[in-house]
Amino acid sequence: MNGAKHRLTPRKLLLSKWTAARPQNREKHFLVTELFCDEDGTVLQIELQAVLSKRCQRLDWRVLQDAEQWHMGWR
Repeated sequence: MNGAKHRLTPRKLLLSKWTAARPQNREKHFLVTELFCDEDGTVLQIELQAVLSKRCQRLDWRVLQDAEQWHMGWR
């Protein structure tokens, strides 16, 4: 199923839960902890925090649309 995408509303991503399809460093579950917007309020990036390690990474929110990398919710 190549190119499978989640339909997402960027504004509703805050505090949403995600599971990495291919976990690294035992980091499987993530939480969106912050939204980064432009002057018009358009969401550009998110901060994704690993539940296990509390490590944060800043990503383009669109990466979450890739169902081959991310699953909605915690599995």
